[in-house]
Order: sequence, then structure tokens, then C-alpha cells
Amino acid sequence: MWENFLSAIALMLILEGMLPFLSPQTWREAFRKLIEINDQQIRFVGLTSMIIGLALLLVVS
Repeated sequence: MWENFLSAIALMLILEGMLPFLSPQTWREAFRKLIEINDQQIRFVGLTSMIIGLALLLVVS
């Protein structure tokens, strides 16, 4: 189980690192825009991301 968990974390870090590596200006602009939105919108994006991740996990498992 730990091996799968660590593999998932490693894959997430690789995917998260691709945008700042390939296009730092786009990454910086995305963070500027993120700072301007309110907490409700950030929570909605986080909730949506978790639901999509859970659905994908259920489909794959």
C-alpha cells in the first residue's frame, strides 16, 4: 500500500512541476490570478478537484 501511495505522490509532483519548468511566466501569471479570487471560489475548485480525483480512483480501482 505504501508503495502505491508514494508512487501516486511522486507522479503528482512530476505533473505539478511540469508547468513551472516548461513555462514559468504562465505559472507566475496563474498564481497572480489565483490570489485575486475569493475563498469560496478556491474552495469550490478544491472540492471539484477532490471529487474528480475520487471518481477517477473509483473507476481505476
